Amino acid sequence: MSPQPDAILFEARHPVSFEHGFRAQRALQRRLLQDPKAADAVLLLEHEPCYTLGRGASPSHLLFDPAMPPFPLVRTDRGGEVTHHAPGQLVLYPVLNLQRYGRDLHVYMRQLEQVVIDLLLELGLEGQRIAGLTGVWHRQQKLAAIGVGARRWITQHGLALNVDCSLAGFSAIVPCGIADRAVGRLCDRVPGVTATQLRQPLLRCFADRFQIVLRPPQAHEVLQGW
Repeated sequence: MSPQPDAILFEARHPVSFEHGFRAQRALQRRLLQDPKAADAVLLLEHEPCYTLGRGASPSHLLFDPAMPPFPLVRTDRGGEVTHHAPGQLVLYPVLNLQRYGRDLHVYMRQLEQVVIDLLLELGLEGQRIAGLTGVWHRQQKLAAIGVGARRWITQHGLALNVDCSLAGFSAIVPCGIADRAVGRLCDRVPGVTATQLRQPLLRCFADRFQIVLRPPQAHEVLQGW
């Protein structure tokens, strides 16, 4: 039996700006583009409050003046529409060489959804997919948003799971461009659960689903600011 591939884990203990997390992803992506045999990487973090727009996201889904956003507004290069990040929402950014995982972005997104579904199952909840939509729902409320990008099969962006974050910021947008379905969070279904408590379970579900071993960075792999 061949050994499981490994991936470097970078974990931020305090909320970081979207720009800080994006710079880290780009640095890790460049590393793999320059050396496709290098180790994959995974970033786990929580963001400071912000809004992000996907590549082709419509400004019509913003319910505020883009010139005066209530939180920083960033257009980025993932797929999908507008979403909101805030502390208490776990964000997982895998930077993977998909040539090791089937070279199929659609399958990759389904695998990310399954990571969340696996985690919910551990909590006694049934995560749901909705045909034609991306993400994970429970009782018709969206708990996890997924948006990815890739360059030469090297991924960036990933999933965002609402655990114990404030949902107030979502009221200023049409989340993911879906007007007829509400956003939810885990702490309303599992009283007392926190993002801190679910960090390791989420990482374990990711590692199990992708059959990968997460490890700390070696000296030559350290990222500045992490």
